[in-house]
Amino acid sequence: MRKSEIHAAESVSCLNKALNELKDIWEEIGIPEDQRLQRTDAVHMHIKNLLDMMIAEEEGLKKRLQNSIETCRKEVTSLCNELQVQECQEEDGLTMLQLEKDLRTQAKMMLKEKSARQSELKSLIQQDQDLCDILCDDLFPIHPERVPSQQQLQNYRQHINARNQEKERRHAEFVEMKRQITVLMEDLEQHPDTSFEKDAVCEDEDAFCLSVENLSSLKVLLHQLESRKAESEALCVSIRGRIAELCEMLQVPEEEREGESLMQNTYASTKSRLNALQAELQRLEELKKKNIERVIHTIRSEIVKFWEKCYYSPEQRQAFTPYHSDDLDEEVLREHELELERLKQDYAEHSELYDAVITWSSNWTLYQELEKKATDPSRFNNRGGNLLKEEKQRVDLQKSLPKLEKSLKAQIDQWEATHCKEFRVNGQPFLQYVEDQWNRHHMEKEREKQERQMKKMKQTEEDLLYGTIIRTPTKRRLAAGTPTPGKSRKVLTLGARTPARGRTPRGLERNKENISHLSGALRTMAASPQRNYSITSVASSYSEFAVRSLSLTPV
Repeated sequence: MRKSEIHAAESVSCLNKALNELKDIWEEIGIPEDQRLQRTDAVHMHIKNLLDMMIAEEEGLKKRLQNSIETCRKEVTSLCNELQVQECQEEDGLTMLQLEKDLRTQAKMMLKEKSARQSELKSLIQQDQDLCDILCDDLFPIHPERVPSQQQLQNYRQHINARNQEKERRHAEFVEMKRQITVLMEDLEQHPDTSFEKDAVCEDEDAFCLSVENLSSLKVLLHQLESRKAESEALCVSIRGRIAELCEMLQVPEEEREGESLMQNTYASTKSRLNALQAELQRLEELKKKNIERVIHTIRSEIVKFWEKCYYSPEQRQAFTPYHSDDLDEEVLREHELELERLKQDYAEHSELYDAVITWSSNWTLYQELEKKATDPSRFNNRGGNLLKEEKQRVDLQKSLPKLEKSLKAQIDQWEATHCKEFRVNGQPFLQYVEDQWNRHHMEKEREKQERQMKKMKQTEEDLLYGTIIRTPTKRRLAAGTPTPGKSRKVLTLGARTPARGRTPRGLERNKENISHLSGALRTMAASPQRNYSITSVASSYSEFAVRSLSLTPV
């Protein structure tokens, strides 16, 4: 039994006891029955009113608890919707007081969470606004009046972190570009002109808007300044080269040449160096006008060098008529300068082909020299081993020259397809030039071969006429055990060397017959130079004659 039930039973007992005591008092006093009934009704009325009042108060408390529970439920539901969390399930078997307390506690915690989220959202929005002012970007897409979810806050935090990193990156990029722009402007002696340039260079770094457009504009400005500096430096190099050319033309002493020292002056700005070089160039141009004749002769020497480098033919050289002019004035000087510039440009554009032609020419010259050495009888006197080296080198060149010509042909074909014109060497297409060189080489070899044959035939004729033949000695076979004798050369000698020294008329007659026979053979060879004749028949007939009439004596 509950304590409240025990208390209720005790209350009923007390009430009965009180009524009994009242009854006893009324008995002693002698109150009539009808008054007793009235007094009993009054006691009953008082007790009933008191209990009714107490019941009403408790009913009011119950009603308030029910209202509070309903209110808390609605508030919790609303907060769950705002906080985007799942609503908690109520436990079964709870009394109204317990339920009301739980709901009120839950609502209080959710209100605290809501306040914390709203406070963090406000802070993040403020940070985002500051970053957007610096980066000129849009705000993060979130409603400032609604309670954000935990995921939204997490995304917002990540966005702010990313924006801060982007701010640092852009700021570092801006600072570096500002430094480079400042250095370039100082080097070019240029001052900020537009408001944007002044904001970027002169204002506080933190006040500059780090927008994508501003950084892009800064990059454009930086590239423009770099291009101007590059153009100025290229112009300085060009002017320095022109100054060097003029110094060479005018034969200016080394100690008086200022172009190199001006370029090497690293303390001066590019603009200052350019101005100084332009002033020096103007001075030398004035000096050139005063020494125009010497300058023209110097330029002509340079033109001849480039004519040789570019393999110009005599016709191409004759086409430049001012070269042969005797009227040396400024107009002729100008034409010479333009021609030299054109030749330099032509050589620069075709330098790869010209270098390949030079390689072929040097190999071709070396090959011809080795070919001549290969036909020189004195080469056998060489004892240093160069003969084998030269022969190997000649064979290698004989194999590599066609390969080089094939490679050159491919390069020339590509060049001619690109430039839509022929590549000429000494006034003719290069491949035709190579073919002519080979043809000339073969003709020269054939001519030398014929000359050798004619010389040999003439020597044979003289030998037959004067009766002297030098034969190449051969090794004699020796019997086993016979010591090898020293090498000696055997010479056929005539018994009488000249008719004046006792040649018999009969022997002279026989020689005349052989001479007439050999002369006929020589005439036949001269008439047909392309045929290879042998003197074996003539020599054999003479040998038969020599065996009968000559004696073999060692020298």
